[in-house]
Amino acid sequence: MSGDKRRVLGLDYGAKTMGVAVSDPLLLTAQGLETIHRKSETKLRRTLARIEELAEEYQVGTIVLGFPKNMNNTVGERGEKSQALVEALERRTGCRVVLWDERLTSVMANRTLMEEGVRREKRGQYVDMLAAVFILQGYLDHRNNEGTEIN
Repeated sequence: MSGDKRRVLGLDYGAKTMGVAVSDPLLLTAQGLETIHRKSETKLRRTLARIEELAEEYQVGTIVLGFPKNMNNTVGERGEKSQALVEALERRTGCRVVLWDERLTSVMANRTLMEEGVRREKRGQYVDMLAAVFILQGYLDHRNNEGTEIN
């Protein structure tokens, strides 16, 4: 399989959850896979192990990690934590990791779930995974429209 045709994994990195999505083999669409839960923000070992398993299972070459920026385009605490996670993901999976602006993806995910009639108490189960889908789909659309990979 050529390097640019390997699947792409999308991640929405939250304080205690990690939403996960994967591209189709043609790199056109994003599908939600799961939400990984952890007991505390600093407990990443099992989360990284699960991402490594998924990367192997789906033959992933690139990981797109949501990069939460402030609305004024500055990088806050959550963004710094995402930047710090890049090296751990690259080391653990051997995949290239791309930071992708995720502003408003959680808002879009919540809105989509509301429009689909998902009850408020159930939305939390899906919002992180759906945000990962929006992050990954944004990356794929940009990549396919530009015709090049994004660094």
